[in-house]
Amino acid sequence: MTFYDRGSELESLEAAAASSNYEFYVVYGRRRVGKTELLKTFCANRPHIYFLAAQESEHRQREKFIEQVADYFDDRIPRIDGWDNAFDYLGEVIADEQIVIVIDEFPYLIEENDSLPSYVQSFVDERLQDTDSMLVLCGSSVSTMESEVLGHKSPLYGRRTGQIDLQPFSFKQAREAIAYDLEEAIQSYAVTGGTPMYLTHFDYECSLADNIRTHILSPTGILYNEPEFLLRTELRNPSRYMSILEAVALGHTTPNEISGGTGIDVGPLSKYLQTLRRLRLLDREVPITESRKKSKRSRYHVADEFLRFWFRYVEPNRSSIEEAPDVVLEGTIQPDLPDHVAPTFEDICQEAIWEVIRGSEIEPYSKVGRWWYGEHEIDIVGLAPNDDRILFAECKWTNEPVGYSLVDNLRNKAENVRWGPETRSEQFALFSKSGFVDGLEQEVEDNEKWLFFDLTKLDSVLSSVTHD
Repeated sequence: MTFYDRGSELESLEAAAASSNYEFYVVYGRRRVGKTELLKTFCANRPHIYFLAAQESEHRQREKFIEQVADYFDDRIPRIDGWDNAFDYLGEVIADEQIVIVIDEFPYLIEENDSLPSYVQSFVDERLQDTDSMLVLCGSSVSTMESEVLGHKSPLYGRRTGQIDLQPFSFKQAREAIAYDLEEAIQSYAVTGGTPMYLTHFDYECSLADNIRTHILSPTGILYNEPEFLLRTELRNPSRYMSILEAVALGHTTPNEISGGTGIDVGPLSKYLQTLRRLRLLDREVPITESRKKSKRSRYHVADEFLRFWFRYVEPNRSSIEEAPDVVLEGTIQPDLPDHVAPTFEDICQEAIWEVIRGSEIEPYSKVGRWWYGEHEIDIVGLAPNDDRILFAECKWTNEPVGYSLVDNLRNKAENVRWGPETRSEQFALFSKSGFVDGLEQEVEDNEKWLFFDLTKLDSVLSSVTHD
């Protein structure tokens, strides 16, 4: 797989490796997000031992680890009975070395022996600290890494010298890989999301429809069963979790709606929702003007665009896809795709707002997100509490140019947002796939308060040089 972006993460790792002291880094993030590619790129031109743990017995894992260490140093493989002795051996052989040791999928080792963090703690305190070497623990089980490695109850708490929580690519970052024009790139991103493994499997010399047909709707395609495989690696019984993800992908976003769509009572449902959030498969959202801890107006959405696409179109149509994938593509997916893309477009527009804030092209806002209350909803609201300033924005993924009605509609909805004093300063923005009716930008009342983004302007914002 081609290695894209990740410049800041590589710089962080390389600066640590170049330091005159020992380093202990923790790298973690959702599956398929590119952790292994990042670490292999980092290790490529420097002395290193890279050990990839597997789901097998503790004895066999330890055996393989020792074999790999001994092989690197051209040493006779010692007989070692426990992980404490294994790390003692590692400490002996690296005593006079400057080397990077990577243990990937560290949670697999903890599954077989929950004392592993204590053994690593002893290694860091008694061996690693006296060297110029670097230890990197990596894992895809975010909950295990956060509790057993980074958590305050972990023996390793406070010992790391750096950490990287690797995230999927933003749309701007993903553009390097998506070789379509902006409109089709947005549609493609709504299918693959920013997970490197998904977006790099598409062949951008082919149409989006062909990529969907080949890689997602074909039973032999690598992405056809991917979500089911992903859930089975994380959960012993994924069926209920899959039904929840399908319900959310199909538009059931509140706990009551999810309960009605799945038949799972609201009480037990909260535990499932919490697990899916912990796995970073679901996100919980509250209106931007409310406290995340106190608000009872939660909405949930699938945290990954590819999973949202898969649970919306593939999982409910498995039988039809097996028999006639083109019928599903042309009869179900393509007519409905604009509705699927619209929320992704909102997220991309939100990303653009942050870009123009960072570029000082508009006054700053400290919080940006969605707002809703009853029947009223605004795609993007930005808050600047210290300056009593608020931004309202709407995003339209439609085939018609935006006209005066949306301007009036947004002004009216803004009056329902109870935030700040009556003298608050208001700013407005419109994003439109198909541009704006002639003269709108010049003729709109209080023009100085309005920003207009068509695809050309959006492309400029999201293709610009990253701001410091």
